[in-house]
Amino acid sequence: MTSSPSTPSSNPRATMSWALRIILAIAFIGAGIFKLSGHPAAIEEFNQVGLGQWFRYVTAVTEILGAVLLLWPRTIFYGAVLMGAVCVGAFVAQLTALHGDIIHTIVLAVIFAIIAWKWRAQLAASPLLDSRR
Repeated sequence: MTSSPSTPSSNPRATMSWALRIILAIAFIGAGIFKLSGHPAAIEEFNQVGLGQWFRYVTAVTEILGAVLLLWPRTIFYGAVLMGAVCVGAFVAQLTALHGDIIHTIVLAVIFAIIAWKWRAQLAASPLLDSRR
């Protein structure tokens, strides 16, 4: 059985890209579900942030949406940008209200920036930016 150049089995970088995006998606889908579940720790964290519980729901849905977008090849760029924005928001929350660990938000933001950069061609191919319409 031969593999085409685009299949992950024939390209170690493609395999690593898929694996990384799957791991990130699983982690952020889990984090989003945790927030939506109303766990006391999630409620307390968002109380500390001070924006209300509606922001917990918005954050959870954004995390789940971004994670799903990372898995669909046509939307990887958009998922990475959305998740990068979530990381920036988490960084600000950690600095201003939670006073916790900021290194994870920085590392994740850099990873999402790299993914977005790698898939930036999707932005140029977007029908939303087509000036011929």
